[in-house]
Amino acid sequence: MIIVGIGGGTGAGKTTLARGIAERVGVGRVMIIHQDSYYVDRIDMPLSERRKVNFDHPEAFDMELLTSQMQLLKSGQPICQPVYNYRTHTRSPETRTIEPSDFVVLEGILVLQPPSLRRLLDIRIYVEAPDDVRFIRRLQRDMRERGRSVDEVVEQYRDTVRPMHLEFVEPTRAHADMIIQGADDQDRGIDSIVAMMDAAGRKERETHGRARNT
Repeated sequence: MIIVGIGGGTGAGKTTLARGIAERVGVGRVMIIHQDSYYVDRIDMPLSERRKVNFDHPEAFDMELLTSQMQLLKSGQPICQPVYNYRTHTRSPETRTIEPSDFVVLEGILVLQPPSLRRLLDIRIYVEAPDDVRFIRRLQRDMRERGRSVDEVVEQYRDTVRPMHLEFVEPTRAHADMIIQGADDQDRGIDSIVAMMDAAGRKERETHGRARNT
């Protein structure tokens, strides 16, 4: 199994790119996993305190669980992925069963940050877009999908999203095999990524074939 990691700032176009890759490769061959599903459960905190959490810091994510589940998938085993509720900042009691597939696309702001997770990625992509484009996309998404007000989005972006992007997210650009411009038409980038995925898949099959014959 080949794991593609897509990192980059909030609103850069990571999810759009991941969906474009899945559509190009074919239904059933690609599983998309979102790093946001692995936010630490804050059920033991009052809601007013949960809203103050810095969700763009590496410690906001359960990186240990994410890494261990990626290892399980890579070894051919299914996982029970957490289901995160953005409105309450808690995990749902239910989980999502994910079976191994030919390719996994893991997307999130910090998937290229921890070395232990980065080592599991066969292909590393960083998506970047101008700050104003990313902020507008974030504003539209959080108001539409997460029940946030304009003031809440602006405050969060100013106090945590932007500074964490500069401190933790943007430096992961150096670990990428390819940089994609998320504000542009991504078709050409998708073509190149899919070609890399096919090459990595062939190499993996050849390696396994030689191992069986020894």
